[in-house]
Amino acid sequence: MGENGTWELLERVWAGAAPEALAAREALLTGGGDRVEAAAVLEAHLPGFLARLREACEGASSAELVAHDGVVERALWELDREDVHAVLDGSDDGFLYARGFVVALGRRYWEAVLGDPGVGVEDAECERMCYFFAHLHDEKFGGWPPRTGISRETGANAAGWA
Repeated sequence: MGENGTWELLERVWAGAAPEALAAREALLTGGGDRVEAAAVLEAHLPGFLARLREACEGASSAELVAHDGVVERALWELDREDVHAVLDGSDDGFLYARGFVVALGRRYWEAVLGDPGVGVEDAECERMCYFFAHLHDEKFGGWPPRTGISRETGANAAGWA
């Protein structure tokens, strides 16, 4: 499956979103319109997105959920940088949840924020995305995915804060 499988899964799930959510998602990528308003629209649609993501993972194996969790963990870790925090803001937990929002919106937005943190939106959050696949794995298989050696928690990416 690999990294692409996780990002493709998120794209498939977003494809089922309401037109206003898709327009808001595109606005964040292109810089069109009010970015704070677009983020607010997306935050309102995140519960539905996460419900559809859960449905899409109904038949997922343990290995698939572990792989998805690893991709999310790595994506959150890569965003764990001082320059990204300067835009997204938040306490330790708040910054983690803000990075969860970036990851939940998919690879294009994640790559955009990695390349230019200024495309991020302050205080937009998606806490559930941060451990979504880990929680799902625990529910389905009775345990959390094995540790990978990196952490999604704020400050774990020492190079990002040097």
